[in-house]
Amino acid sequence: MKKLDVLLHIISVFVISFVFFQDAPAQSGADRVLINEANRITNDNFTVSTQTPKGAHIYSVNQPNSQMLNAIDKGLADLFAVAQKNKYQKRLNYSDYTIFIAKADRDKDINKNYSPDIAVGAAQYKGSVYDQGGFVYAAGMVLAYNPCAFVFAEHTKDFQRVSNVVRFEGEHLVLYHNDRKLYNKTADHSRGGGHPILK
Repeated sequence: MKKLDVLLHIISVFVISFVFFQDAPAQSGADRVLINEANRITNDNFTVSTQTPKGAHIYSVNQPNSQMLNAIDKGLADLFAVAQKNKYQKRLNYSDYTIFIAKADRDKDINKNYSPDIAVGAAQYKGSVYDQGGFVYAAGMVLAYNPCAFVFAEHTKDFQRVSNVVRFEGEHLVLYHNDRKLYNKTADHSRGGGHPILK
């Protein structure tokens, strides 16, 4: 290798290393903010970091199995299909989504049906039929809009329910980025309405 080639190679390696090390702390800082928010809401520790086969980012209290990861991808695929049907184009990539899998605060609903849910502060649902004494049980909850992030409870079966929860929480995020008017009308279920929002 000539001296000039060696020098250019060293400079290239330095630039790549500099960019990498500048980028990594910023990314981990953004992740840390999301993780802290998920910890605060669920009182869980998200010690596992992985991805679905199609590239959605996952933080979980336990290692999710392949059925769980595939169910998440299916839910996102269903979300993207209905979003495209409605002519939405933004935030339709698996890598746009960061999903937290928390411990379930209950496994069955009031009718004894399998329903892993998380307990979250009642907020606008205070005093409603959903209020369980300052908290409500939720199938899922949006954590952030940029990046698109939400949390739901671990499941050990009924993975179609996982796909549904992923699609339904994702509806809020797709609407936020594509149709703010419809988002504002449907974001707060305490005023009525539910899922699916997009048909």
